Amino acid sequence: MDHGNNRDNAEQSLQVTRLLTRKHALNQSRLEARQERTDAAPGEVLLKLDRFALTTNNVTYAAFGDAMHYWQFFPTGQEEWGHMPVWGFADVVDSGVPGVAPGERFYGYFPIASHLRMQPERVTARGFYDGSEHRKTLTSAYNQYTRVSNDAAYASALENYQMLYRPLFITSFMLADFLEDNRFFGASRLVVSSASSKTAYGTAFCLRDIPGVSLAAVTSERNRAFVQGLGCYREVVTYDTLETLATGEPTLYVDFSGDEALRARVHHHFGSALVYDCFAGSAQNTGFLRDTGLPGPRPEFYFAPVQIRKRNADWGPEGVNQRFNAAQRAFIDYVKAPANGWLTLIEEQGFGAAQERIASLVAGASEPKAGYVVRLP
Repeated sequence: MDHGNNRDNAEQSLQVTRLLTRKHALNQSRLEARQERTDAAPGEVLLKLDRFALTTNNVTYAAFGDAMHYWQFFPTGQEEWGHMPVWGFADVVDSGVPGVAPGERFYGYFPIASHLRMQPERVTARGFYDGSEHRKTLTSAYNQYTRVSNDAAYASALENYQMLYRPLFITSFMLADFLEDNRFFGASRLVVSSASSKTAYGTAFCLRDIPGVSLAAVTSERNRAFVQGLGCYREVVTYDTLETLATGEPTLYVDFSGDEALRARVHHHFGSALVYDCFAGSAQNTGFLRDTGLPGPRPEFYFAPVQIRKRNADWGPEGVNQRFNAAQRAFIDYVKAPANGWLTLIEEQGFGAAQERIASLVAGASEPKAGYVVRLP
């Protein structure tokens, strides 16, 4: 585009639509539209969001929005309203950056908006990082945008699965690696709460062939049949029957629920058999771990970037990518096979559908088998 031309304002006008979420009432959202220029300034790119996934992971980002700075990635300028981050694919509309061309497609971390302007830096064949000033102090993994034409893990037919699982599966893959790397802290059994969640069963998938370790799932009565059908947990109990699990072997608690009352029951029930308590995150409990005086090991917060940094040092970044890509492809191939019954893909259209789906996810009304994808016009 000719950035210096004098086309009339109507010709240069672009409507940018944003979906804003009320920070302290995540089930409430509203749409906001404004007119912007159609071109990118020097040093800037203009992208159009094409599709994104919606899972409880996105609700978690919003729930931890203040505590872990997720609201800061896409500031709205409005104190009560934030941009819920999502993972998806966007196309370059215009570029003022050498090495980033109009028409290119990128995977990454976006606001729910029709368009977004970024300031790419560290541009390589692999992609770029958004160097916008307000993102410089934030976790760099969220600032990276991958050029699909040079992504070894990319396949156009698998875009929906990549959006749904890649942000979660990196946590699953590195959590499984962290536990194995530490020899499961001496445990021979892992008790997994919120076992129907995608991150939990992704972790279970990664650990399915580890000798000498079994997995026990804790889930709701509503999701029990789904969890049993996954086939990756040796035992499945509901929350109200947790105490039926035997206490005779070294046990590690992998907590995806964040439920303090459940954690207390786990510690008291397993007693000295509990060797490690790993808090892997939760959409329900937005507080950080507190010392509640429980017997046994102190609960420890698991943060995937720490293990990624360790493995980058151990294997090199390329080695990490190769291992992760292979594991992710095996997982996606398994999940998308209808005969395995792990996923029903649901593709919805437009901002209104996104608003309804977010409200449903916040209310906990989604089915564990469902994977929700939204496409924008």
